[in-house]
Amino acid sequence: PKCELTYEAQQAAATGQEALQNVKIYPSWDDFYESEPRGIMLTTTARDGRGRQVQELGETLQHLKSTDPQFQKTSTEVLTIHLVFGPEDAGLNAKDISNSNYSCTIPTFGSNTSLNLAQAVLLALFIIRSELGGERARLDGQQKPKAQQKKPPVFPDQSMRTWLQEMGFKIDNKKINVYTTLKRMMLQNVPSAKEFRVLEIVLQQSTRKLRELNELKGRKKK
Repeated sequence: PKCELTYEAQQAAATGQEALQNVKIYPSWDDFYESEPRGIMLTTTARDGRGRQVQELGETLQHLKSTDPQFQKTSTEVLTIHLVFGPEDAGLNAKDISNSNYSCTIPTFGSNTSLNLAQAVLLALFIIRSELGGERARLDGQQKPKAQQKKPPVFPDQSMRTWLQEMGFKIDNKKINVYTTLKRMMLQNVPSAKEFRVLEIVLQQSTRKLRELNELKGRKKK
């Protein structure tokens, strides 16, 4: 991504906090394939022509529902779909599309066939849910609220370790361990889940800045 997931991004996310916190970033396709389960990959494009045999996303899903065994699994099995979008300026390149099972377009009206990235994602997700189903969101007045168990707040363990290591601390020292000391101090205050999220963002952002500074110092020494 070209932007950082900062504290300001969290404030602007409103009810999208969970999605923002669960973002995963991979530097390459190889890293993605090593970490993510295999599934059906659908790439999106606003262009057709040689090498790009495309059809509308909804039509592709209808075809898969009637022909692909993966779309005919029982309700207890998980269907994995990777939906791939390109950058707004040029879209996906031919190499990215070559990794996909199907190349699809998102239907539009009028002469403009290209969409803002956020709009394209929302429309594509709506089309997929319209074809494959899923539990619809309901307003408070539409149904009785279900009893929900609150998830316990999660301490940003790995981010804290990485941050301290970038600062030059050794976190495996058994006598004086700055990591365990800081963690104990923070947990004694019983932070909320929101406070843990803010801490996670601060640690990640400062870690990036520290890495940039350390890389700059390393280049100056050379």
